[in-house]
Amino acid sequence: MTIDQRPLAVFLMGPTASGKTALACALSERFPVELVSVDSALVYRGMDIGTAKPDAQTLARYPHRLIDIRDPAEPYSAADFRGDAMEAMQGITARGRVPLLVGGTGLYFRALQQGLSRLPEADPAIRERLSAEAVEAGWPSLHARLQRLDPAAAARIGPNDAQRIQRALEVIELTGRPLSEQQQGGSGERFPWRVLKLALLPADRAPLHARIAERFDAMLAAGFLGEVRTLRERKDLHADLPAIRAVGYRQAWEHLDGQTDAAEFRDRGVFATRQLAKRQITWLRSELDARVLDPDRAGLQARAEDALELFL
Repeated sequence: MTIDQRPLAVFLMGPTASGKTALACALSERFPVELVSVDSALVYRGMDIGTAKPDAQTLARYPHRLIDIRDPAEPYSAADFRGDAMEAMQGITARGRVPLLVGGTGLYFRALQQGLSRLPEADPAIRERLSAEAVEAGWPSLHARLQRLDPAAAARIGPNDAQRIQRALEVIELTGRPLSEQQQGGSGERFPWRVLKLALLPADRAPLHARIAERFDAMLAAGFLGEVRTLRERKDLHADLPAIRAVGYRQAWEHLDGQTDAAEFRDRGVFATRQLAKRQITWLRSELDARVLDPDRAGLQARAEDALELFL
């Protein structure tokens, strides 16, 4: 029997507001791990309150790589993340420590471990036509089309996620095959680390939904709208950028445009965050090799520590 000699890594995955950051920080107190963020919103500088970014004091005590590495005007892709994460992990391993990747962006975790499939390059003509259709019918209408053509992709893409809906429909037109089917192929390369996956999956979503609402209200009290006003003052930022389409920011931008009143904005923000959590949970359930931990059951930290003790 061949012994797997690959270095070790830990993936700590979970939906938004499930307590991933607090658990990761606690684990780093006991084990020789270094933290790497796996979050498509935390990469952006100046987007702190609405992303629930760990505060400066927390980051000083528990450094996270891949936080605050992009300006909101600069798109950041799964391919960008994979390159940055691999570099960070190699450095951590070289220091004799274990990378602990913590976050909820499933696409990033999948791209990191499975590699990126070779998808066709963008076709400007198709993109322009899809954008024109969206102006006429709305992105939810195009999302409904994606639901018919590629239900698996539609399940993880929000009905107003213009960039990803457009890309999924574009790939289908160019190849005649669902995007989800092509993404499963990956690069075929063996991942250089042996991974322990811990998935924070609530058995009952009610406590998670309550935390989401409480956290959104806390963000508002902490000045979330002021943060978005500051972003709006920049002439190079607009509502179609990936950063501004992040959950909460898109709803805040629309509110400041006068499209919603304060109560509707709050409700839309909470609803969008719950929908994000739902998509994250759907993805986590497909991670069949993950060890599931209920974040609302007593003794979460002890159970996570037991898992790391056996793995490391």
